[in-house]
Amino acid sequence: MKKWILIVCSTIMIIIVIVLVAGLLNLGHLIKNAVNTYGPGMTKTEVRLGDVGISLLSGEVKLKDFLLGNPPGFTSPHALKVASVLVDLDESSLTGDTIVIDKIELVGSEIIYEKRSGTDNFQKILRNMQTPGGSTASAQPSSGKQAGGKKVLIKDFIVRNGRISLALSLLGVKSINAQATLPEIHLKDIGKEKGGISLTEAFKQVLASLYGGITSPAVLGSLSKELKETGSDVLELGKNTTKKELEETSRKIKGLFGK
Repeated sequence: MKKWILIVCSTIMIIIVIVLVAGLLNLGHLIKNAVNTYGPGMTKTEVRLGDVGISLLSGEVKLKDFLLGNPPGFTSPHALKVASVLVDLDESSLTGDTIVIDKIELVGSEIIYEKRSGTDNFQKILRNMQTPGGSTASAQPSSGKQAGGKKVLIKDFIVRNGRISLALSLLGVKSINAQATLPEIHLKDIGKEKGGISLTEAFKQVLASLYGGITSPAVLGSLSKELKETGSDVLELGKNTTKKELEETSRKIKGLFGK
């Protein structure tokens, strides 16, 4: 009798392991498909994830070559680019409706903050994500479960060592050599109050927090200071414009930061 109990228990354990492994292997496809399929409709920009690496032993996921493009009308090559994103999963949650993520960490993000009169690229993306209608916005579920019926709960979301470059589109001035360091961002328990949220809602919260860091007084102050120190670069970029146009450009640059 004990032998049969041991066999049954062993069989159950093997089945559980197989299910978990299958879940991990399928998760890579799920994440990549969700990002590349739902991302462009959600943000109305190019969204691309190159590949997803899965460690079966640790449950660690590495998202490779993530890129968030810019909305129409903005000229810089991207809004956000990250070579790799580390994701630490709770493997036992893979069989349920809500995937529990212990930690997501972005290190060394490359951010281009493009300012135009009255708006910027990240503000436009956030507005796109809040648009209730439209063919692209309706191409993905607005709330609840999506991408295979899964929701997410993220315990820790960390952004470290991000670098911000400023780009402007004023009278032919397309870029300026002004950079700043993004303050560390740490979000906790994303989706916990609701027992898990859609990937769309989680991305909205993350992007809103990222935008808050980009437009923080420390970052804008640093960019504004560098602008004052790169007047020659502005003149060089605008060398084909008239003196009046250059004066207007200088006035608008100051206005972008409320100075």
